[in-house]
Amino acid sequence: MMSPTLSFSCNPKNRNSLCFFPLQGFANASTLRLSPTLPLRCSQERSIAAAPVGLDESIGGLSTTNDRVLSGNTPVLRQNDLPPLVSALKASAEQNVASFHFPGHNRGHAAPASLTRLIGTRPYSHDLPELPELDNLFCPQGPILEAQTEAAKLFGSSHTWFLVGGTTCGIQAAIMATCSPGEFLILPRNSHISAISAMVLSGAVPKYIVPDYENDWDIAGGVTPLQVLKAIRGLEMEGKKAAAVFITSPTYHGICSNLSEISELCHSRKIPLIVDEAHGAHFGFHSELPSSALQQGADLTVQSTHKVLCSLTQSSMLHMSRNIVDKEKIDRCLQTLQTTSPSYLLLASLDAARAQLSERPDVVFNQAIALAYEAKYTLKSIAGMSVLGNSSFSTFPAIDPLRITVGFWKLGLSGYEADEILYRDYGVICELVGNKSITYAFNLGTCRDHVQRLLLGIKHLAATYSSVQQPEEKVRNVHAPFGDIITSLIPRDAFFASKRKVTIRESIGEVSGELICPYPPGIPVLIPGEVITQKAVDYLLYVRSKGADISGASDPLLSSVVVCNVK
Repeated sequence: MMSPTLSFSCNPKNRNSLCFFPLQGFANASTLRLSPTLPLRCSQERSIAAAPVGLDESIGGLSTTNDRVLSGNTPVLRQNDLPPLVSALKASAEQNVASFHFPGHNRGHAAPASLTRLIGTRPYSHDLPELPELDNLFCPQGPILEAQTEAAKLFGSSHTWFLVGGTTCGIQAAIMATCSPGEFLILPRNSHISAISAMVLSGAVPKYIVPDYENDWDIAGGVTPLQVLKAIRGLEMEGKKAAAVFITSPTYHGICSNLSEISELCHSRKIPLIVDEAHGAHFGFHSELPSSALQQGADLTVQSTHKVLCSLTQSSMLHMSRNIVDKEKIDRCLQTLQTTSPSYLLLASLDAARAQLSERPDVVFNQAIALAYEAKYTLKSIAGMSVLGNSSFSTFPAIDPLRITVGFWKLGLSGYEADEILYRDYGVICELVGNKSITYAFNLGTCRDHVQRLLLGIKHLAATYSSVQQPEEKVRNVHAPFGDIITSLIPRDAFFASKRKVTIRESIGEVSGELICPYPPGIPVLIPGEVITQKAVDYLLYVRSKGADISGASDPLLSSVVVCNVK
């Protein structure tokens, strides 16, 4: 699809410059919105004089003002227009008080100079604890409750929780709230490691679905409704019932499952549907974007608001719809999993990201989508390059247009090799590297100058390597070995079992005692309790040799592996 010619630019040297234009031709998105009643502010609010003038307000050498929340696509907000939690944090930081509370930097007065030279003291002055006027994350009555209510209205949930432990703790809470020890959880075998740790915490028994795999790309697809139905019926034939179904949609590469049909299957049997929507917080806010999981009937969905949207890293949201899942149980799980000292900078950034999106939800993604379409069109015209499209995964309804996955195997390059060249020679940093491809994430901060640098780098790379004879043979087809899984112990039992360490070659046939996965994307190849196969070992050694980082392993070099002592 050819996008209209664009006539704007973004100067990366000016971080306060707007990078937005009103693109014609895209229809407004429609979003499901509920309207819970806004609560009154917390009765514990305090009124204290403003702090004296003269505090250092520089951030990394840039001049800032008190009423700026976010730059980029968001207009400068006056104080009385600030989102509720941002407003409360600002007012509390400006109080003229004598502080005898944590944290120890004392509102920036003792902030380490090595970091203040980088970011200034203002982040420290706003790094406050659970003061009465800032509300309590686990018993919200004031600005946190108001901020979460506003988020629920925007995203279309019946209730929204702010998370300071990332999407990981949201997924763990969702699974723990729906699956008790010994109950069955249907999930894809390539789920994120947070789902595996959730089974360790909850004692749930996995019923894995092996996703379709596209060999040309070495990429796993989503989950089909038929696969979910077969898993449900397989348990029913054994006289068992799934406590929940867990789906990742979109995948890291942006591939979306048909959640509407999957939710109908689940609800016809009164099974809650949990969706890991970490990479889809922007869905449903533009006609060119897929519908969100909530719009398609999911009961619980967890979103990384810090990925395509603009909150701070580690901040996420958990949304609930319908009444299949017990809200109070989720409350208890989150209180168990999250820190009792949450960062109000993270919480306020969630409120600010929601407000940023609320300003113009129907047009805020115009620029990013247009740039992505233009980049795809150009990439397809470069000889030797492949661009992931719907035709590669025709059984799935959509691929996120803000994810561009580029294949380099026709040039005789692996994704790891191509990424090293593009980073070294052109300063291009990607989101995800694979055996045969690289994935680039477009977002609200993406600007034309950076897209042009990406395209220039790939053009030069293609011109340099296109003369290689029979280049495809140099890149192996070696996808993750999900097809021959043998489970000896459930994840929880394997986690607590006694263990020993053996060489990686000696581990074949043993029961894995640790969770091992190349990162990114954080999808495990070995899960505690599974029998270690030759394919798994060969795959791990291969991707390790190509530069992938191995997480979860006690020995990241993979000279040894921890296995369970199974009698």
